[in-house]
Amino acid sequence: MWLNKLKSAIITKNIKELELLMDELPSFEKKEDIDSGLYLLEEAKNIVSELKNETQLTMIQIKKNIDFMKSTQTQKTAKFDIIS
Repeated sequence: MWLNKLKSAIITKNIKELELLMDELPSFEKKEDIDSGLYLLEEAKNIVSELKNETQLTMIQIKKNIDFMKSTQTQKTAKFDIIS
């Protein structure tokens, strides 16, 4: 049951479900289940790492966009100009 939930969370890339499943790790008795669990946990780790990298790239792009938007704004003068 736990392995099936883990498979589903990996396929859908559901991070919240993966976190919940990590909190309730079962103990396996069959070697086949242990091997499957290890493989799936490795795959889950890869997915989390991939999503982390995507998030990092997105944040870098957002920062670049903000910097660009700031560079295109006119500079505001700090003084009170009553002549013009």
